[in-house]
Amino acid sequence: MTERRTRFALAGIVFAVLFAQVLLYPGIDALVAALGADAALSGSMWFLAAEFAAFVAFAGVWGAASDAVGRRAPLIAAGAVGGAAGYAILAAIPRLGGAGFLAILGLRVLQGASTIGAFSLAMTMLLDLEGGQGKNMGAAGIAIGSGTALGAPLGGQLYEIGPLVPLIAAAGLLAAVAVAALLVEDRAPGSREGVGAILSSVTDRPALVVPYAFGFIDRFTAGFFALVGTLYFRTAFGLSAGATGLMLALFFAPFALFQYPFGTLSDRIGRTVPVVLGSVCYGLVVIAVGLAPTVELAGAAMVAVGVVGALMAPATMALVGDLAPPDRRGVAMAGFNVFGSVGFLAGILGGGAVADAYGFTAAFGVAGATELLVALVTLPVFLRLRLPRPAAE
Repeated sequence: MTERRTRFALAGIVFAVLFAQVLLYPGIDALVAALGADAALSGSMWFLAAEFAAFVAFAGVWGAASDAVGRRAPLIAAGAVGGAAGYAILAAIPRLGGAGFLAILGLRVLQGASTIGAFSLAMTMLLDLEGGQGKNMGAAGIAIGSGTALGAPLGGQLYEIGPLVPLIAAAGLLAAVAVAALLVEDRAPGSREGVGAILSSVTDRPALVVPYAFGFIDRFTAGFFALVGTLYFRTAFGLSAGATGLMLALFFAPFALFQYPFGTLSDRIGRTVPVVLGSVCYGLVVIAVGLAPTVELAGAAMVAVGVVGALMAPATMALVGDLAPPDRRGVAMAGFNVFGSVGFLAGILGGGAVADAYGFTAAFGVAGATELLVALVTLPVFLRLRLPRPAAE
C-alpha cells in the first residue's frame, strides 16, 4: 500500500471512530432514558463522563502496549472489536429485559476503554508514516473535523428512527474499522522495554508538556462550543436548532477543510508560527464571537475560529511526533489524547459553570483569555525546543 493510500486509510479509521462516537450526542437524553436512567440530565452527564474517564485511564495503556510489541494495527482491530461489542451490547440490553443504570455505566466504561485504543493508535500510525508530520496530522485533523461535523446531524436523523439506532450504527462502524485496520501496513518501530518502562519514559521528556498544554486548551474550546456556544446562539439570537447547527457548521467546515494544507505548511515553515501565533489569534476570535452584536458578525467570527483552528491543530499534533522518539510515539500520542479528553470535558463543565454564574460574554472571555494565556506562558519554552528543521521547498 502506498504512503498516500495508507494515509487515506488511517484517516478514514480516525473519522469512523469519532463519527460513531458523535452519533450518540444529539439525542443523548432519549438514549439514556431508553437504557433506564431515572433523570435525563444527570443520566446524560454520567453516560458521557464514563466514556471520557475510560479514555483518560486507558489511552496510555494502549499506546505503551503498541510501543512495546512494535505493532499497532492488530491492537487497533482489537480495540475496534471491543468498542463494537460494547455498542452492540448496550443496544441489546433493553430488548433483553434491561439492567441497572450502574451496570450500563460499567459497560460504557469498557466500551470507551476499547474505543480509545482504536482512535489513539490510528493517529499514532499516521505519525509513523513518512512524508511530513504536519501533512500526516493534517489528514488526522480533516478526519476529526469531518467526523464531528457530520456525526451530530446524521445522529439526529438516526434518533428519529429510534433511540437505540445510533448505538447499532456505531457498532457497525467499529466492526468495519476492525477489518480496515488489518489491511493497513504496520510501520511501528518496536521496543524491547515493558509497558511500565515505556509509560514512565514520557516523564523523561518534559518538552511534551508544550503540545499537551495546547492540546488541552484547544479541546477545551471545542467542548466549550459544544455546550456554551450552542446555548448562546439559541439564547442570544433566538436561532432554531437547525439554524444553530448551520452556525456551528461555519466553524466545522473550514476547520476540517484547511487542516491538510495548513499541516503541510507547518512542515515547510516550522511549528512555531502556526501553534503560537495561531493560538493568540484563536483566543481573540473566540472572544469576538461572544462580543458580536449581530448573528452575521457572529457567523463571520465562527468562520475565523475554524480557519485559525485549522492552522494550529495539525501543527500541535505534529509537534508530538517531533518531540517523541519513534519507539515512544504510541504513548506520547496517548498522552496528547488524555490531555485533550480532559480539556474537552473541562470545556463543557467549566464553560457551563462560568456562563451560568456570570453570563455568556464572561464565558467567551474566559475561554479566549485562557487560550491566550497558554500561548504566552509556553512561548519561552517553545522557543527553546530543539525541533526538526522545516523541510526544503
